[in-house]
Amino acid sequence: MSAQRPPSVVVCAGIDEMNERAAEAFVNIAGECLAAGGVFTVALSGGKTPEGLYRLLSTDKYIGKVNWEKVHFFWGDERAAGPRSRESNYRMCSEALLEKLKMPASNIHRIKGENGAMAALDYEKDVAGFFKLRPDAFPEFALMLLGMGADGHTASIFPKSGAVNEKNRIAVAVYVEGLNAVRITLTPPVVMNAKNIIFLVSGKDKAEALFKCLEGSFAPEETPAQFARFAKGSVTWIVDQDAASRLSGA
Repeated sequence: MSAQRPPSVVVCAGIDEMNERAAEAFVNIAGECLAAGGVFTVALSGGKTPEGLYRLLSTDKYIGKVNWEKVHFFWGDERAAGPRSRESNYRMCSEALLEKLKMPASNIHRIKGENGAMAALDYEKDVAGFFKLRPDAFPEFALMLLGMGADGHTASIFPKSGAVNEKNRIAVAVYVEGLNAVRITLTPPVVMNAKNIIFLVSGKDKAEALFKCLEGSFAPEETPAQFARFAKGSVTWIVDQDAASRLSGA
């Protein structure tokens, strides 16, 4: 494999600037996609870092800049929990953004985490049906929003987990030993097939993993987010100064 293009790294003073940069990118990508016709497909990330972005998109400054009726929301991963659980990525995204949008319920493609491992099969069918995929093909999301953990995981593709080397499935259920929990996640080939990827990474505890992702030797079983080096589309890392502190020139 060879990297398609170098990533863009945007270093921000703090989380507020990160959210603004990400919101502007979201609006621009959505606008370009919708101007070309069709719909805008985005896979959302869970976790604490993107919540501020979703709340910002729901404000008067941004909400009128997107034709939300033509946006279809998916998720990069989900916990094995129901939609009202405090553990649910869907719940966080819904409360921060989706409930404030006037859009058809059919535009929301949540992972049914309450079904446990079976949710991965259901999600694959939903994704494949929406994108009208031929057998063995992968969806092409217009935008994937991703985070990264201090261990280098992204979505729920954790180091040394069964998802790291998955090459054929769209979504899989994985048991994360360190968390003693089941997660449902999109797989590396789906991530690499997106037209645009935006990572949001903040905190000093992410500095080592970010360095490995951008400047370290390629070892995705140890640092899964390194897969983004080989994405076919545009990759942008929006990070704060703490997370960027180990990068060259930081």
